[in-house]
Amino acid sequence: MPEIDDPVQRFVSVVRFYLSGWHIKPPGVKKPLNPILGETFTCYWDYEDGTRSYYISEQTSHHPPKSSYFFMAPEHHIRIDGTLKPRSKFLGNSAASMMEGIAILSFLNRGEPGKGERYIVTQPNMYARGILWGKMKYELGDHSVIRCPENNLSADIEFKTKGYFSGTYNAIGGMIKDDRTGEILYELSGLWNGEMFIKRVASGQKELLFNATNAKHTPPLVRPLEEQEPHESQRLWNSTVQALIARNHDLATEEKTKIEEMQRLEASKRLEDGVEWRPKLFRTVRGGPQGPGEGEEDLEWILNAKMYVENFSSVDSSHAIALYAQPSSPNRNPYNPTVAEQQILSVAAILPGQKPHCQFEIPPHSSSRSHKSEKASSSGQLAKMTAETHATQQNNISNLIDFDEGSNNGQSDENKILKSAGPSVGSMDILGGDGQDDTHAQASPSSNHHPPNMANIMTPLQPTSSPAQTRSLHSRNSAASDNDDFVDAQS
Repeated sequence: MPEIDDPVQRFVSVVRFYLSGWHIKPPGVKKPLNPILGETFTCYWDYEDGTRSYYISEQTSHHPPKSSYFFMAPEHHIRIDGTLKPRSKFLGNSAASMMEGIAILSFLNRGEPGKGERYIVTQPNMYARGILWGKMKYELGDHSVIRCPENNLSADIEFKTKGYFSGTYNAIGGMIKDDRTGEILYELSGLWNGEMFIKRVASGQKELLFNATNAKHTPPLVRPLEEQEPHESQRLWNSTVQALIARNHDLATEEKTKIEEMQRLEASKRLEDGVEWRPKLFRTVRGGPQGPGEGEEDLEWILNAKMYVENFSSVDSSHAIALYAQPSSPNRNPYNPTVAEQQILSVAAILPGQKPHCQFEIPPHSSSRSHKSEKASSSGQLAKMTAETHATQQNNISNLIDFDEGSNNGQSDENKILKSAGPSVGSMDILGGDGQDDTHAQASPSSNHHPPNMANIMTPLQPTSSPAQTRSLHSRNSAASDNDDFVDAQS
């Protein structure tokens, strides 16, 4: 997709990519496994051309539920950031999951430095029909919008629900238009689980956009269960899932209750200690209409890492390689997919045999006394680590991962804690609030590829979204109830 030079055809390729995944879904309508606060999931894909992509996600809020995710295919210049905010709604004989939130797909080899060419996306809502009587049915409904502010293009895609007396299941319709002129360039039609077509309005020519019937599903690959941390999705829910597979629903309910009770105890302990929980892998976004990373503010959470160098003109190319770079600019460093891969693997363990190389936490708010004590302790550790590790870091510096920017909610930079995990981490330097980036050890990719034990049961979150700059589509984020979301159903 990023290699297509024509901006309109590049936009069409994004629409095709977006519509290509909705037919992939688990069978049956079942009570969901609601993610717990701090739950994480990582996976990767190996492609036929020898390239690889990576996915990192975390449950960043429980009330209301919010899931944040990051995807990157370094050699294809593709990055996706998103926050999913499902909201339950009951409609008589139907249950709906209102899929609020947005995703931002970026082509890193195009657009402005530090941003890329962005495609801001929302997603349709999900409905489970027949929950009280009749045959259970899964439907996608309502509108999804894709906007590219850099090229002034947008797509409005309607996922049509079947009427009582007319219509058909799984139908879509929509259009692609030029926002500058208002001209409709293409019309979309078809079935999201079958053939989808695109018609050029100017010529009336209609052609196949994507055929989901013959599409090949590439399942994600994950680390073995024994290598996963306790709060990683597959390990966390393994006992519950195994009970469901065995059709032992009493045991499944018992195991699910254990996890929920554990979460309640953890929340009670935080309340007793006067601390505020913070995500491990994601930070709150910064920005605003005139701020850095315009458009990020709609995400709410973004990966706690800087995957590019903002100040290209001041970068020493011998010590830093920008993830986002265009060869035509003399002040930018060359794009290096290998370095990008190493930086992603420094954030979380993703590959088989890989252990977490760097665990970091944003300290929670606490009482003023403990806060001052924490500052004093961190300051002493800061001076010691900086003096002891400076020489080693000159060989490892990359400026691509910026854990230093983990919190911007009134916390001092000295309050950010970095923990060395394992002998291969190397040395790290916690920098002060002078605008510099932190330095972090790089993880080496593993050559061992093991298929997941439960790939067909636990799959990564689907991208969500909402539009862009001047006409951002904000969804109302109502307080979520404890009702379950019915998102799995037979088609």
